[in-house]
Amino acid sequence: MEDHIQENLQRLKKENIKFLHMQFTDIQGIVKTLTLPENRFEDALTEGVVFDGSSVAGYAQIEESDMRAVPDLSTFTVSPYSTGGNAARYICNIFNSDGTRFEGDPRYVLEKNLKQLWEDGKDLNVGPEFEFFLFRKDEHGNVVNEPGDHAGYFDHTPNDTSAKIRQEILLNLGALGYEPEAAHHEVAFGQHEIDLRYTTALLMADRITVLKSVIKNAAENHGFFASFMPKPINGVNGSGMHIHQSIMTKDRKTNTFYDEKDKYGLSKTAKQYTAGILKYVQDGSAILASWVNSYKRLIPGYEAPVYISWANRNRTALIRVPAGKGMRKRIELRCPDPAGNPYLQFATVVGLGMRGIKENLELPDPVEKNIFHMSDGEMSRAGIKSMPGSLGEALQNLSQSKIMKEILGDHVYNNFLTVKQREWDEFRCYVTEWELKRYLNIL
Repeated sequence: MEDHIQENLQRLKKENIKFLHMQFTDIQGIVKTLTLPENRFEDALTEGVVFDGSSVAGYAQIEESDMRAVPDLSTFTVSPYSTGGNAARYICNIFNSDGTRFEGDPRYVLEKNLKQLWEDGKDLNVGPEFEFFLFRKDEHGNVVNEPGDHAGYFDHTPNDTSAKIRQEILLNLGALGYEPEAAHHEVAFGQHEIDLRYTTALLMADRITVLKSVIKNAAENHGFFASFMPKPINGVNGSGMHIHQSIMTKDRKTNTFYDEKDKYGLSKTAKQYTAGILKYVQDGSAILASWVNSYKRLIPGYEAPVYISWANRNRTALIRVPAGKGMRKRIELRCPDPAGNPYLQFATVVGLGMRGIKENLELPDPVEKNIFHMSDGEMSRAGIKSMPGSLGEALQNLSQSKIMKEILGDHVYNNFLTVKQREWDEFRCYVTEWELKRYLNIL
């Protein structure tokens, strides 16, 4: 360990780093940062940094607030954006004052749910399709609900500011070693997508926390604002974060989801894993789509998945199996959005999937018909259920789920319910502009 610390200190000196960002996420997925000057580097890498956990959403009560952020030395990256000198960052693990891991650290929750796979010489590999919107600002620098462009799916105009922002994002992700695969304009005005190369779940969750800051900084550099709000504009598609996933051996030579003899190319493991997600996804919906606004996206008619089913070609299904053989065989879960906590989202996905394997669940037949065009009777006969229609309904499912309590652990489970129930109650009490326009003059 001492050797690794010295190697990192030498690297910080070689890279002429002046500031160190120690980062972690709160229970909702908001990135928290402690910035340190050069004179604190050795102490930070050796002992971590003490902070007040009671000030971080979902972390600790005042009487138990002293916590320590200890950097994972393998997460070192030089920031592509810096003010007043070179900056680097580490993703941190959170510890209690007695030196034990903090049960409420979302990163630790993901680690615990991956432990069984790791012990079996395997790992969950994921590839997210990360969508977001670019908005303009007014003359005072305030964000206005006006999309940054009026282009459509895959459109590209070389002199367009949005295209320049996407290119800057790709350049900075490449400089970080994140292996971006593609960037393109999405369906809605001002909507864009960034795809990162498939990698292990813990590493990808770390990268998503950095990806968000890279996207926001690139937008700011061009006078725009980037938002990960799932449904920021009425009447158009919202932003999702489809999660492509498979379980591979750690040497990445075998994809346990593939079976060339199967009709769909899916192994028994893949089918049981997929069945587990389908059976229990209502329980985990509040984590996968964790905001009031998330459920404005999950409605029929805007390409977002509402109905719980799987398919090969049908994009109205919750889970799709994209074309691909061998190492490319995977499943794609389409309900998560980019505003959530990636550590908890991945923990939920693998936890539900592994439950399907443990229970030896049978995968139902695929539904290739457009579900949006099916009647209630047809869906009932096909056994197709719906995702929750609101955060309130999702929280009700979560509050009754023993499985999700096991996946999240008592601390995160209870604190997440508390934080999100408060959000839902505030929303229910708020009189919206829609209600005023609809009812004020007629009731």
